[in-house]
Order: sequence, then C-alpha cells, then structure tokens
Amino acid sequence: MAAPPILMLQDIRLGFGTTPLLTGATLSVSPGERLALIGRNGSGKSTLMKIAAGLAQADGGTRFVQPGATLRYLEQEPDLAGFPNVLAYVEAGLAPGDDPYRARYLLEQLGLTGEEAPANLSGGEARRAALARVLAPSPDILLLDEPTNHLDLPAIEWLEQEIGAMRSALVLISHDRRFLETMTREMLWLDRGTTRRLARGFAHFEEWRDAVLEQEEQEAHKLDRQIAREEDWMRYGVTARRKRNVRRVAELAGLRQQRRERRAAQGGVRMAVAEGEGSGTLVAAADSISKSYGDRMVVRDFSTRILRGDRVGIVGPNGAGKTTLLSMLTGTLAPDSGEIRLGTGIAMVTLDQRREALDPNTTLSEALTGKRGDQVWVNGQPRHVIGYMKDFLFLPEQARTPVSALSGGERGRLLLARAFATPSNLLVLDEPTNDLDLETLDLLQEQIAEYSGTVIVVSHDRDFLDRVATNVIAWEGEGRWQDYAGGYSDMVAQRGHGVRARGEPARGPATPKPASAAAPAVRKKLSFKDQHELETLPARMKKLEAEAAKLKEILADPDLYSRDRARFDKATELLGRTETALAEAEERWLELEMLREELEG
Repeated sequence: MAAPPILMLQDIRLGFGTTPLLTGATLSVSPGERLALIGRNGSGKSTLMKIAAGLAQADGGTRFVQPGATLRYLEQEPDLAGFPNVLAYVEAGLAPGDDPYRARYLLEQLGLTGEEAPANLSGGEARRAALARVLAPSPDILLLDEPTNHLDLPAIEWLEQEIGAMRSALVLISHDRRFLETMTREMLWLDRGTTRRLARGFAHFEEWRDAVLEQEEQEAHKLDRQIAREEDWMRYGVTARRKRNVRRVAELAGLRQQRRERRAAQGGVRMAVAEGEGSGTLVAAADSISKSYGDRMVVRDFSTRILRGDRVGIVGPNGAGKTTLLSMLTGTLAPDSGEIRLGTGIAMVTLDQRREALDPNTTLSEALTGKRGDQVWVNGQPRHVIGYMKDFLFLPEQARTPVSALSGGERGRLLLARAFATPSNLLVLDEPTNDLDLETLDLLQEQIAEYSGTVIVVSHDRDFLDRVATNVIAWEGEGRWQDYAGGYSDMVAQRGHGVRARGEPARGPATPKPASAAAPAVRKKLSFKDQHELETLPARMKKLEAEAAKLKEILADPDLYSRDRARFDKATELLGRTETALAEAEERWLELEMLREELEG
C-alpha cells in the first residue's frame, strides 16, 4: 500500500491580470519519491514550486503539508541579506537536533569557506550557499529549482551522489537531461496550466509527451469536423429551415465554446543558422601553446587541429582555464609560447554565456535589428523583426520590452536569435544551454547537427556534449589538456573518469604498455623532402591567400560583369583554381604536421 502524501496541491489556479497561468494544477509527493517538474519556459513551474513551498499564494485550490514534515526550497535568486557571513546563513536553515558540522562540510564541498560576506558573493556563489542551506537539514521534502545552475561538472556529479544518498523526497526543476535521468523516477508535466503525471523515468518522458500531443491533435481535428457538420445542418438541414432545433443549437454553441477555450500547445522555436562562405579545410592549428598568469600555468604545451565541420567540446572545472583556451583557439588571445594558426575565410560568431553582448537599455527589437529599421537579415533575405521574434517564442508586444526586463531564458533565446542571424562558418558557444528549456535545446542540437561550418562549445551539460560533439578537449590538471574522440561519455570511457575538481589528483588515460622488443624499427623523423615541404608550405599558403583576396576584391566590383565579361570570367576561373590549390596545400601541411608529431612523439 502506497504511503500517504506528505505534500499535496489540488486544483491550483493562478492568473496574472486576465492571463491564466495555472488552471487546475496538482502535485502529490509521498515519502522518498523523486519527481521531476517539466514544462516550457514561462509555463509556471517556478510559480507552482513557490506555492508548494508556501512562499506564494494561489487564487484557488488547496495546499496540504503533513504536520511535522520538514520542507526546504532552493530558489533561483536567494537572499542572504542580514547574515554576517555565509556560514551563518547556512546554519540558520538547520533545525534543532541537526548536525552543525554538516553545514561546514557542504560549504567546503561546494567551494566556499563560510567566511565570505554575502555582499561580496557572485550570483553563482550565492546559489551554492543556498544549495548548502537546503541540503544541510536532510529535510523530508526537497524542492529544488535549477540546482545545477552555476555548477561545474565535478560539482554536478558530487550533487548527484549527495542527493542520491539522502532519504528526502525530491521535486526537481532542471533542464539538464542527464541530471534528470539520474535523480528522478517520475515526471510531472506542467502544460498550459494543468499537470499530467508519468510514473516512469525521464528517458520515457519525451516519447510520452509527443504521444499526448498527437492524441490532442487528433481530438481537436475530430472536434473541428463535428462543428463543421453541425454548422452544415444549421444552414441546410430540412428541419432547420422549418424550425430551429434548440437542443442542437445549444450543443453547437457548446462545441464552439470548447474550441475557443482549448489552449493550443505552445509553438516550438524555429531556428535557422545564417551560414557564410565556407572556410578552408583547416580552421585552427595549435602547436605546443602555453599560457600562464603569474605562477599559475593555465595551458601547458597543448597541440590540436580543428578542421572544417568539427564540433569541439571543451570541458573542465570552473577556473581551469576553459575560456582562456577557447580565446587562444579562436585567435582572440595570444599564447605565451607556441603558435596558433587560423585557417582562411573564417567568419566567427560568438555566443557569450554572461550575456555581456546585450545592452540592457536597448529594446528586444533594437537588439535584433541593431537599431536599423524593422528588418532582420537572415541568409541574405530580409525578415520583419516581429516575424523573426515569433520564431524564437517572443510575443509581438515584447518588441519594445527592454533587455533588462527579460528573464534568463528569454535572454538566452535573444542571443541565439542574434547569433543565428549573422552569417558565419564558425560558431563559438560558451555555455549555450543555460536557461534554455528542453524543446529549445532539442532544436539547438538539430541546428548544430545541420550546420555546415565548425562549432566550438564550452559546456557543463553532459547530454548536450554527447549529442553534438565529435571530439572533447578535457582538462587533465596543472595546465594539461587532452583531446578525446567522441562526446562526453566517450571521453569518460577512454580516461576512466569524468571531469575532476581542481585540487583533486589528476588521473589521465591509462598508460600504454611498452612496445615489444621485437617490434620493427620505425622512422624517428621526417624525410628531407617532407621536412622541406613542411617548412615551405606556410609561405605558399600565405601567397595563395593573398592571391585569393586580390581576386575577390576584383570580383567585388558590381559593374565588372557588364563592363568586362572576359575579365570577370578569367578572375572567377583563377579564384576557383587558387582556392583549390590553397585547400590542397592546407591538407598537405596538416598531413605532414600530424606525421611529424607522430614520429617525434
């Protein structure tokens, strides 16, 4: 027999003005249950969670908490005002009889000392302090709203183990698929104001959700056909011409009312990446690059090749130097030693996780148009800004909304909209999954898969990396970075563990066995011919790049075709041959450079 619920919400209704947000939501939590609360951004998940925590009042419905049950709620923006330090804030969440040592233990595990002043905390540090406060008492019910925000991979994996060892019931809001799969066993889907429950894990959720929506669509089609039949009877029925059948008229009115009240499923984001001209085969080559700040080595003697079409993931704990490595690979930061070579024709677009590219004083439409009229250019075609906004789930009335008033998820969608409207062949994405709901994440992954250019992404989202990355560059400790083929799970399989926290003993891939004494002798260096070719190819590539640039400048003349057709044709033919020769030179240089590394390594 199932245990009685210790928390129950029934028929919760809430609206803002004339807009209904919750129209009959329910939530039931029994001891030890692990429940995921799933829904689109703006569907009311956080609001329902606050009502469950007793911090918000519904317009209607009932809330019940078992007497004596302890409940802790992690909000997205915690308030530490009034506490002298972080430790005092965390200890204030303990109940009589709780172990005070646990507060210090949790703070240490989350990278805090407890002596920090609340006024000096970053947003991420405040979230980690709040996480320690709700975990310290080991409550009967944990209500966690996006607990992995601002956590790096080692902290996320630690949190999975910590919560997994607790006996608390759990209600979790998260957009991290891997975290949801690990931590929850049942799904509560909040959709258009109401809730549906699935007594299975997250792995089954999306298939179930799609089946529900498909069934709704079929029922809506049946309703439309029934209305059409009744309207046809009203106009042409023999009985109707003589005398109105009051009952059928009332039924038709009821059907029409049902259709009006039917809340359609929220539309999906429509993304299309504006792609520029193709880059060369080689996008970036790093040869023994190093970078340090003071006595701290951030990147030590790292080499890699990024080719056109690669999807490169960069992973490591906070503070390891992921952004520094990314800046060097994209040419925006020079290494202290070693060499970075960028390929030809690179058109780079960057998505910044800190949203610093957005001016908070501009409106949404100005941010998309650059304050130039009401058009957005996508793939060389003009789009009206309102139509383009709708592709990213913005309402027309939000066009004049200041960026400062947008939620985190809305700012994330705005940055995606801006990045995808800019022609590019290299996408640089720094934590692109922050604040995006699951459906938007799906579409982002599809666009990356279909993008013909190159992608470099820094992310703590393990599932996202598994879905998009062709190789992963992982931090190995003490400034060392290693390139692994495949996604995050492939990297874990190759090295035997995930990303470790800074300060943990580094353990790289298994040491290869020594070669057999009977192994045949191999070359130790390049032949004279290959060495000469390797040394002279960079100058040849530079010359070909200059020739291609000159030919492009000639062809940029809009009147050349009509004024001198022969010169136009000759320049076009020469450009084609030059770009082919450049691509062949790049491929040959890359082949020789990799051979040199293999022989010397």
